Amino acid sequence: MKPLKAILLFFILLAVQPVLAEDQSLTSAQLMNYWGYGAIMLMLVLFLVVLLVLLRTFKVLTMAIMGRKAYVDMLAEEKALKMKDKKPKVNVVEKLLSLKPLSEEKSILIEHDYDGIQELDNPTPAWFMVLFYSTIVFAVAYLLIYHVFGIGQLQNAEYATEMNIAAKERTLYLAKAANRVDESNVKLSTDAAVLSAGEAVFKQTCAPCHGDHAQGVVGPNLTDDYWLHGGKIGDIFKTIKYGITAKGMPTWEKQLTPKQIADVSSYIKSLHGSNPANAKEAQGTKEVDDAAGAPEKTAMVIKK
Repeated sequence: MKPLKAILLFFILLAVQPVLAEDQSLTSAQLMNYWGYGAIMLMLVLFLVVLLVLLRTFKVLTMAIMGRKAYVDMLAEEKALKMKDKKPKVNVVEKLLSLKPLSEEKSILIEHDYDGIQELDNPTPAWFMVLFYSTIVFAVAYLLIYHVFGIGQLQNAEYATEMNIAAKERTLYLAKAANRVDESNVKLSTDAAVLSAGEAVFKQTCAPCHGDHAQGVVGPNLTDDYWLHGGKIGDIFKTIKYGITAKGMPTWEKQLTPKQIADVSSYIKSLHGSNPANAKEAQGTKEVDDAAGAPEKTAMVIKK
C-alpha cells in the first residue's frame, strides 16, 4: 500500500500546485515545468506497467483455460511453424556463384542418373557469363582494330611514336635549359653545331665592329692573347651581355637570347690564334692558356 499512498500524494500535490503558484515565494515557473514533466513521465511508466500486467494476466488465463500441457504444445507448434517458414541463410559465396543451399538441392536434381550418381541443374552465374562473353567481344574488337584495320598502333609503332615524342620534349627541355645560362655557369663548347650558330650570330652582330674574322676594326682584335675585359668564357659572355657603354660596346642582353650569347662566346674562343690578315694591334692584358690548352683555364700575365 505504500506505493499507492506515494502516487496519491503526488497527485494531491499536482492538484494544489496552482494555489501554491500564486505565492512567488513557494514555487517558480521553472519548478512548475519540472513537476509537469515528472507527471508525464510517471504516467507513461504506469501505462507500461499496466500493459505488462495485462499481458501476463492473459497468459495465465489462457493456461488455466487450456491446461498447462495443451498450452505448452501450442507454443511448441507455433515455434515449429516459424522455423519451417524461415528461409535458410545463404552465405556470400553462394550468392556470388548463384548456388542453392544443401537443404534446397533436391529441387534442382536432374532426373537421369548414372551408377547412382545424379547431377544438379546448377547453371553458371549470370555475372560470370556476362564477363566471359565480354572477353570474347573485346578480343574480336582488338583483332579488328589493331590487326585488320590498323586503327590502333602495335607495340613497335607505339614505341617509335613515344620515342619521337620524347625526342621533341628533350629538344624543348634543352632549349629551355640553354636559355637559363648566364656568365656564372656558361661552359665552353667545341661542338660544330654550336660554333656554326655562334658564327652566324657573330657575322650579324659583331662583325661590323670586330671584322668578319674578328681581326678588329673599331673594336679590338679578338684572336690574339690580349683582352680588355677578360678572355675567359664567362668574361666574354658578360661583356657581350651587358656591354661596355663607356667604350662603345653595346649591350646585347635584349637582342640576343642567353643561348645565342653562349654560342657566340664559344665561337670567339675558337678563333684564338687564327692570325687573320690586317689584324689590329694588341690591346689590354695578355692572357695565356695553361699547358693543357684548356680554353677556360688561363693564366693572367699583366705587362707593366
